[in-house]
Amino acid sequence: MLESIDTSMIDWSRAQFALTAIYHWLFVPLTLGLAVIMASMETIFVITGNEFWKRTAKFWMKLFGINFAVGVATGLILEFQFGTNWSNYSWFVGDIFGAPLAIEGILAFFMEATFVAVMFFGWNKVSKQFHLASTWLTGLGATISAWWILVANSWMQYPVGMEFNPETMRNEMVDFMAVAFSPVAVTKFFHTVLSSWIVGAAFVVGISAWYLLRKREKEFALASMKVAAGIGLFATLVTAGTGDQSAYQVAQVQPMKLAAMEGLYEGGTHEPLTVVGPVKIPEMLSFLATRELSGYVPGINNLLDGGFKHPDGTTALSAEEKMANGKKAIEALANFRKAKEDNDESAMRIARSTLEENMPYFGYGYIDDPSELVPHVGIMFWSFRIMVGLGMYFILFFGGVLFFAWRHRLSETGWLHRIAVWTIPLAYIASHAGWIVAEMGRQPWTIQDMLPVGAAVSRLETGAVQTTFFIFLVMFTVLLVAEIGIMLKAIKKGPETDKITEKQ
Repeated sequence: MLESIDTSMIDWSRAQFALTAIYHWLFVPLTLGLAVIMASMETIFVITGNEFWKRTAKFWMKLFGINFAVGVATGLILEFQFGTNWSNYSWFVGDIFGAPLAIEGILAFFMEATFVAVMFFGWNKVSKQFHLASTWLTGLGATISAWWILVANSWMQYPVGMEFNPETMRNEMVDFMAVAFSPVAVTKFFHTVLSSWIVGAAFVVGISAWYLLRKREKEFALASMKVAAGIGLFATLVTAGTGDQSAYQVAQVQPMKLAAMEGLYEGGTHEPLTVVGPVKIPEMLSFLATRELSGYVPGINNLLDGGFKHPDGTTALSAEEKMANGKKAIEALANFRKAKEDNDESAMRIARSTLEENMPYFGYGYIDDPSELVPHVGIMFWSFRIMVGLGMYFILFFGGVLFFAWRHRLSETGWLHRIAVWTIPLAYIASHAGWIVAEMGRQPWTIQDMLPVGAAVSRLETGAVQTTFFIFLVMFTVLLVAEIGIMLKAIKKGPETDKITEKQ
């Protein structure tokens, strides 16, 4: 089946999707992060009645609006690619994957669109309390949107709640609640959304520090830094906890991803966690993966060779055995289809039985070599360490900002202000490193163990995919440059000189 598909077309399709996702994710975390920060500031305004907090909230709300608009544009294009570049994927699991995306579009997006209008244009048209509710509901809508998108992504990492129907050649949902509230989805939601709060907090602290370096808007900048740093420290600590839970879940359902993250080729018991180079924490990897210091953690070679014992006592199959079972499943499906055409009920029952027995390995039937099952170890290893290392840095950074604020010395620490400005790109690097670990660690699968990328892609001309890749590259770059330009203009103008805001 796959021999007739140009492998370069698969690579270009993957590159195009990655390009769109990378650009889209430049906007999403800032949207989620600014939403909670500006809503918190408006809450202070409603409680205290201090107009200073109203003006402060409005300023960050303006930057939220600029970022929100561009993020919507890139997100729409991302979803269309499932139908254009990944039609086999959409056909195979569209009944399941499409459900959370449909809910996201119908419920969350329209919720955002409704209340964002009140938030921006309703300051003098509705009561303070109703406007505050609209601001929080706008952020809630964005968060609910993230929930359903992350549910869809989590299902790709841990497919549950479905059965394959050989009559339709599709996977069909049988348990919506299992899909919507799988433990992987819940953990990924909190980890991703809270890490987005870190991006928003780093952005607000960094921009505020820029004002202090230029001796402008001192009261505004100090107040913004305190609120954002408090939210950022909370988010960083919770993100660390959800990251630990996520690593444990990865060890259970995606052991190859964990092995690649650690660069672990030969596993064992009492496995140490590698920090960098020869620096290791004794037995920590075993504890993170199994919750026992003596737990067994399989390495890349162990997973390919099989033969080790799972916690439930069963013996792990080798990659070769899984590939053989996958080919049996594919052959059984073909036999079922043939028997159905011939109206041979007996042959259909036999084929269905064989298919059900080997369906857990269906995707392995499209793998030509066991080495394809190993993600890029170097990229995984360093992306994971960049993410974790920067996470530790953010705890120190936000804690430091709050410490100097408590000591009433925040306005005097020019060195901290410079660090804060450069922390903004570090937040984006950490955020993208996390997605690299999540998505590249799943390779070669679009759906873990079920459908590899080579079987999911549309049959397109390579030249057509290349052309659209460069069109998107130019278009997204223009959008990004435009957004940065508009934001810089608004930041340089500052809250004090915002005449439109003052009139409202």
